[in-house]
Amino acid sequence: MVITPINNGIVIDHITAGKGMRLYEILKLAELDCAVAIIMNVDSPKMGKKDIIKIDRVIDLDFDAVGYIDPDVTINIISDGKLQKRKHLELPETITGVIKCANPRCITSTEQELPQVFRLTDREKHTYRCIYCESKAKRR
Repeated sequence: MVITPINNGIVIDHITAGKGMRLYEILKLAELDCAVAIIMNVDSPKMGKKDIIKIDRVIDLDFDAVGYIDPDVTINIISDGKLQKRKHLELPETITGVIKCANPRCITSTEQELPQVFRLTDREKHTYRCIYCESKAKRR
């Protein structure tokens, strides 16, 4: 399989194998009017297998959402065929609009206009809790 390099755009690399489609959905990449390639289960000496997403345009990405789904990814910004910037992500302190509170008694269940906001409470265990009711988020 041959995947050509991009001249101007973003490469999301080192995605844990199997999480590429989840990132594609969370970032709403289907709504873009440019080429987007999802390459899954690529052999990687470092990771064994990995996914890669290539976006043929520089766009604003929700780095918090990407970091929540897979904190070990690398974001590469490409301009004129050359790497301009590389960003390594980590778990964000708060995440908004990605996780939905599962607690039926949470205020976000009745007040639909309230944003779904979760705060990182345990970095080692990747635990997030709702800021309104302290319910633990389900694993991603």
